Amino acid sequence: MSDLALGLVSFPLLLVLIALRAPIGLAMLAVGAGGLWLVTGSPDMWLAKIKNEAFSTFANYDLSVVPFFLLMGQFATQGGMSRALFRAADALIGHRKGGLAMAAIGACAGFGAICGSSLATAATMGRVALPEMRAAGYAGGLSTAALAAGGTLGILIPPSVVLVIFAILTEQNIARLFAAAIVPGLLAMLGYMLVVALYLRRHPQAAGTRAAQPWPVRLRAVVQIWQVVAIFVLVVGGIYGGLFSPTEGAAVGAAGVGLMARASLGAGGLRRALLATVETTGMIFFIILGAAVYNGFLGITRVPQELAEVIGAWGLTPHAILALILILYLVLGCFMDSLSMILLTIPTFWPIVAGLDFGMEAEATAIWFGILVLIVVEVGLITPPVGLNLFVINAIVETTPMSATWRTVIWFVASDLLRTALIFAVPGIALVML
Repeated sequence: MSDLALGLVSFPLLLVLIALRAPIGLAMLAVGAGGLWLVTGSPDMWLAKIKNEAFSTFANYDLSVVPFFLLMGQFATQGGMSRALFRAADALIGHRKGGLAMAAIGACAGFGAICGSSLATAATMGRVALPEMRAAGYAGGLSTAALAAGGTLGILIPPSVVLVIFAILTEQNIARLFAAAIVPGLLAMLGYMLVVALYLRRHPQAAGTRAAQPWPVRLRAVVQIWQVVAIFVLVVGGIYGGLFSPTEGAAVGAAGVGLMARASLGAGGLRRALLATVETTGMIFFIILGAAVYNGFLGITRVPQELAEVIGAWGLTPHAILALILILYLVLGCFMDSLSMILLTIPTFWPIVAGLDFGMEAEATAIWFGILVLIVVEVGLITPPVGLNLFVINAIVETTPMSATWRTVIWFVASDLLRTALIFAVPGIALVML
């Protein structure tokens, strides 16, 4: 078997291992190491590859931004900021038809501004909002689907761990990617709220209503979220304004959230936040190592180069090639998590996209592509069979069948696809903040 054939066979083998529930980082590491052994005929190559990749990858200073953003999200989770956000959104619109679901989505967007993790946003807001929605007479499918979709705002609204990894892989400016994600993230939030309204027109019995709260109560609830607003402005504004680097901004954000939440954290909360950060960082870094080894194997077998040549020979327009790449991401999202997809595919796809002419500067193309990729990998978090957000939310409310969540979440997936098509057709939406 030729080296190229080995490279091509490795991808379906990788998907089989993932389908068998092998940890994704371990699957990529095993397939990459095994492929290097077969190509070189010696174990020395893959042993040296692992040693060199581990050192060169984790010595990258930019990666230190990941644990800081994760720690900031953990402090916010343990400190109860999610509850304040939900109370504020509920006070403003919770009395309207579907308002409680819209409030939960809005709270997810606010929490995503200080978290950066989709799963953490879905899990945290699910524990806060689901009991309230159940008490207000909301159908189980609408409640779980709205919160699973709202949880994806954790990676759409900056700061986003996925965008940080994309920026490192493509050597782009993290601050400009964060700025570009703001408008698409807000469009996602508004789109999800519109979905709730449209769904309830079709199924009015799926949600109850509550009495409106007095305006003094609403104002107090809104004032109580000043900490979240201050942290978002400090971190994202400071990074974009050049006040400090992304790593410094993440450290400032983590310290700021920790200080603001210290009264609610306590010794137990601090310990849980640190342990969760260490565990998640270890998982992410192991996936990064596995992806580095696997992509090294693909590089030796020339799969990316051959793929680029084949695509170029098709004679497709740049937009048609990009559309095919995005469709492939949607398919992969049914089986893989967002971070793994980014680490596995960007080293292959980015050189192809960078060589295409979209009538924009190279940096604008990179940022537009990054936002599109961010959106389509986010869709994978709420599509079966491996929609991780769906499992996270349904684990909180075991009385709601997964089938009910799947039937309702299709409405939110449709919103995502329409937003992707809009930004694909009008790149300026992603570039307006630059």
